[in-house]
Amino acid sequence: MYFLTYMNILIILLRVILMDFKHKSTILITCAKGLVPYLKNEVERLSFCVDSCHATGVTITASLHDALTLNLFLRTAYNVLYLLRKFSAATPEELYREVSCIPWEDIIDPDEYISVVSQTDTPAIRNSVFASQTVKDSIVDYLCKKHGKRPNSGPSRSNIVINLYWKENRCWLYLNTSGQKLSDRNYRKNPFIAPMQETLAAGILLASGYDGSQAFINPMCGSGTLAIEAALIALNRPPAGVRINFGFMHLKGFDKQAWHTIRRTAQKLSKKTLIAPIVASDIDAKAIEAARKNAMTAGVEQLIQFHVCDFIQTPFTSQKGVIILNPEYGIRMGEDRELEATYQRIGDFFKQKCAGFNAFIFTANMNLAKKVGLKTSQRLQFFNAQIECRLLKYEMYQGSKRIR
Repeated sequence: MYFLTYMNILIILLRVILMDFKHKSTILITCAKGLVPYLKNEVERLSFCVDSCHATGVTITASLHDALTLNLFLRTAYNVLYLLRKFSAATPEELYREVSCIPWEDIIDPDEYISVVSQTDTPAIRNSVFASQTVKDSIVDYLCKKHGKRPNSGPSRSNIVINLYWKENRCWLYLNTSGQKLSDRNYRKNPFIAPMQETLAAGILLASGYDGSQAFINPMCGSGTLAIEAALIALNRPPAGVRINFGFMHLKGFDKQAWHTIRRTAQKLSKKTLIAPIVASDIDAKAIEAARKNAMTAGVEQLIQFHVCDFIQTPFTSQKGVIILNPEYGIRMGEDRELEATYQRIGDFFKQKCAGFNAFIFTANMNLAKKVGLKTSQRLQFFNAQIECRLLKYEMYQGSKRIR
C-alpha cells in the first residue's frame, strides 16, 4: 500500500513537471571527443551557464523551451538531451518498472514512432540492445494500457527518441530533443569521398580563430564541408537552419509558434553578404561539383569561390586570413610513401604563397606532417570518428619573425 501511494505521488509530480516546457532540468549536450572546449564556449555565448564538462559533452540546467534554441544554434553538438528521470535499477525488471513511473501519455502521442538508444556499463545485462528493448517495452506497454494502442517503434531516430545511460545500478533517462544527430545538417546531399563531419569542420574553424572577418582559403576542399561551415559562421546563420525535423517537434506540448519566433529571430540576426571572401579548390572536378551542390542546398553557393585546380594554384585574395588543408593521411585513402611528396609541396606552398596567413593542416599522420618542413606554433587534438588527429598551426609571417 505504501509502495502504491509513493508511486502515485511520484507520477503526479512527474506529470506536473513534464507538461511544462518551461520547467528546468539537467540538459546533457553531447559532442565528439575533442570538441568539448568549443562546445562549452558556444553554450556560454548563448548565455547558458555550464554546470559540468566531461569527455564527450557538457551539462547545463535549462528547459525544453531552451532546447529549441540549443538545437538551432549549436555548431559542434551532437544531441541535446533533456533529463526525465534519474533512478536506481539493479535488474531489467527494475528498469522496466522505473520507466513505467513516467506519465508517458503527457509526452508521447500513441500514433508516434519511438526509438530508444542505450549505453550500458552494468553487470545486470550483457548488451545495450536488451536495455533499449526493455525501455521500449515499458513505454509502449504503458501507452497501450492508457490508449488501447501500441505506438510503432524501431531504430529510426526520425521522431521520438529516448536515451538511456545505465552505469552499474544508476540510470539516467533522457528525451533526445534533437532526434537525429545535429551533425546531420541536411545540406550535404553529395558526400563525395571520405567527407568530414559537419560538427568536426565547425570545431576546426572555431579552433582556427575564423569568425568571418578574415578571408578563408580551403584547398583540397573535397565535398566542401569546411567552406560551407565557414560561410554559415561568417553569415551568422544557424547551422541547423535547413533542417526541417527535430525530436522536440514530436513531443506533446510542442509550441510551434515559439519555434517560428526563434527561427525568425535567427534570420534577422543573419547577414546577407560576406565581409571577406571564401575560396575553395580541388583538383578533382567531381569534388567541386559535389561541393557546389552541397553549398547550393545550404544556401551559400553564390558566396563561395570554387575552383578546379591543384592546391598550389588556388587563387588568393588581397585579404589575409585563414587557410586550412585537409590532405589524405594514409589511413583511409593513401599510402605514406605516396603522400610524402604532397606534404612537402604543402610546406613549399605555405612558404611561397601564404605569407600573412594563419595556415593549418588537419591530419592524423604526424610522420607525414614532419615532411612539411615548418615549425608548428600550435597542435590541437581532434578525433575524426575514432581516428586521433591534430590541427597543426603554422604562422606564416610577412618578413622575418624577429622583425615582426
